Amino acid sequence: MKSLNKVMLIGNLTKDPELIEFGTGIKLAKFTLATNRNWLNKDGEKNTLTDFHQIVAWRKLAEICASHLKKGAAVLIEGKIFNNKYEDKAGKMKYSTEVHADEINFITYKNNKDMDEVNLVTVDEE
Repeated sequence: MKSLNKVMLIGNLTKDPELIEFGTGIKLAKFTLATNRNWLNKDGEKNTLTDFHQIVAWRKLAEICASHLKKGAAVLIEGKIFNNKYEDKAGKMKYSTEVHADEINFITYKNNKDMDEVNLVTVDEE
């Protein structure tokens, strides 16, 4: 059986990306993306739940993210889900989930609010 690990998220950065350079020269950018789920309750009132996703970009894509993205920027992320397990200083097992970006689309809205008219600028890992 074939399998697929692919995720697409559209949301806004909660803070500026953090750029990390390793001794090997490889760069990594980390940032958090907020996405909203909206629905109407039984009384017809709008409800919103915000999810926060840890995003990781590598190499040239990391550099582009660090230099072009800022808190509040709207992006479409395509990538893969990675689940991590590690032991903290107290010896307790911790778990985290990250999205490793393969492609990031910078989103700009014409007139800054009209979501029907969207411009996308695509940047991928290659």
